[in-house]
Amino acid sequence: MSSLGGVGDGDMLIKNRFLGFLIWQSVQSTAIFLLCKSLLLSHFTQNPLSPSFSGFLAFLLFNLSLLLFSASVFAVASPQPHCSASPSELALGLVRFIFVSGGQSPSSDFRRRATVSLGFLLFLTSSAWSGFLSVVCVCWNCDAFAGLPTRYLLGTLGFRGLVVGFFYGLHYIFKRRWVLEFPIIQRPPFFSFKMGIPSAIGKALKLSTVGYLFSAVLTVFLPNESTGQVTMGKFLAEQIIFFVGSFIVFLCWELSHHLHQVLNTKRFIFAPPKGSAAAETNPSEPLLAALEGSPPRSLLQYLAYLDLCMVCERNVDTWRRAAFFEETGDTYKRVIAVCLKPLEQLALKLGEGLDGSSVEKSLQLSHQLQSPTNSQLYSRFYEPFNDLQLCAWCARASSSLTAHSHKEDRFGVAQLSGSNAAVISTLLSCLLAVETFMGKKINLQSPNLVTGPTFMKFATVSTGRSDVGFGGTGKRIRNPQYSKAYCMADILRTSIYCILSTFHDEMLSAAKAGLLEKDWIMSSKPPYGTHGILLQKLKLFLYFNAS
Repeated sequence: MSSLGGVGDGDMLIKNRFLGFLIWQSVQSTAIFLLCKSLLLSHFTQNPLSPSFSGFLAFLLFNLSLLLFSASVFAVASPQPHCSASPSELALGLVRFIFVSGGQSPSSDFRRRATVSLGFLLFLTSSAWSGFLSVVCVCWNCDAFAGLPTRYLLGTLGFRGLVVGFFYGLHYIFKRRWVLEFPIIQRPPFFSFKMGIPSAIGKALKLSTVGYLFSAVLTVFLPNESTGQVTMGKFLAEQIIFFVGSFIVFLCWELSHHLHQVLNTKRFIFAPPKGSAAAETNPSEPLLAALEGSPPRSLLQYLAYLDLCMVCERNVDTWRRAAFFEETGDTYKRVIAVCLKPLEQLALKLGEGLDGSSVEKSLQLSHQLQSPTNSQLYSRFYEPFNDLQLCAWCARASSSLTAHSHKEDRFGVAQLSGSNAAVISTLLSCLLAVETFMGKKINLQSPNLVTGPTFMKFATVSTGRSDVGFGGTGKRIRNPQYSKAYCMADILRTSIYCILSTFHDEMLSAAKAGLLEKDWIMSSKPPYGTHGILLQKLKLFLYFNAS
């Protein structure tokens, strides 16, 4: 883990990680190439490691092809899923741009999705050409292909490599392996990479088997340009060599993918070195600069939120967390603001999609979302949960920082600035939006009917059928967004209980005095719901009846 000493080092961080990824990928690919030639293919070559110009050229092209693949992996990678435009949408958008709109620029959403589609197309092209070069370089000097014309080798062996590369590119895109998955537990990079080697070998073996069969079927349609009669032994040797070569290439790709995940999801410390002048005067500025100035949904922003979450939750960097509670309160308000912004956006987007003023509208939307034909409406709820990882870090960081302020805030900036009320209100509002999305509704009762801590009930929307709404058991498995909503709701509840467990006595006293809403509910309009609903939901948590 490194430290960041300047505000403008964010771009340099990403470049250094990219260069480090290419260097370590070259080291591992070189080792795999030499081991493959000396062990796996030594039975098909008399002098596998004898120096020759063709062998050096094959080694050079093999590494260059893998560098091309690694660069394309880094270019297409993203910390969150992106929606791409389909070929029909691209064609329709091009027609509208030329003939209908009169050269007017298309919408920003279409340009963004078209850019994503173009990136996927370039990745498919690079993976196909990488497979073409890699397979040919691995299998080139084997004795089984001696005497065969170069055109035959490039036309058959190269074509099969092109096919397996294209197949791997499709698998990589449609399985969304380009999305960076941050580990729950941060381990040293070497240990994390070592743990993923067995799964990478197994994955490479499965994919190489499927790729071998798929390419073998396609080669049937190629013209046979081999000279002379091919014996059964030579044919089997060619098939074994190609299978071994494709397995080696798939293994290099899998290890490159795993290495890319490990290096880019590693925590980076956005702080000046401890003991320096910057650490004594303003240690929080590099982190705040990365949080506020980095491009939205970029890798730099995700790394900054990860660092913030770990500072707020753990007691390792207590000097950095203590700097948040400086006397003026500006730093604390900035930290809370960047934490609550993604949660507010999640609540607002869900609220716009649900149009939550009516339960009947929510039920109708639930029925429509279950239908596979209404993809446009479904995409309205698909995008908000793309930021699940970011929102989870924000909820955990804001709740942990609020809880720590009970003992570590010497100047009372958390309470005086209204940040505590903003955190509780935003978490409750976001939870209400997520639970409404899941098919729950709130029964807001009159204050005259309040008889104790059980005055409010949450129930799944019921219309006589068990599969209505997102909370219906008949549709949970088939709805891909339900698991994300359930996970987010669980994180929000845990975050709220984290604050309540610390301020429980103060909240009980405020509730008895009738000051709970004044002290813990913000006066401005919440992103979702009303002040009355938020207050009742807070009381439900206060009496440990939330579910």
